Amino acid sequence: MGEADIKKVIELVPGILGLMQTKVWTFYDKEADVLYMDFKKPGHADDTELTDDNILIRYENEEVVGITVMNASKRRK
Repeated sequence: MGEADIKKVIELVPGILGLMQTKVWTFYDKEADVLYMDFKKPGHADDTELTDDNILIRYENEEVVGITVMNASKRRK
């Protein structure tokens, strides 16, 4: 990870700290262009909602336990 990458991560800090979740696990599948964010480990979703902009919101007992962002690289500013 280079200095530019570290700066990008640091820029994410305010947004991450603004989340109600205290733990966030992420994984980016470059080949599939999918970003997975989990707020609970292990997460066992019992329901999933697909939004109009191709984001999956995963629930366990009506609590959000994860978000899956499809076409993640196309969402860059």
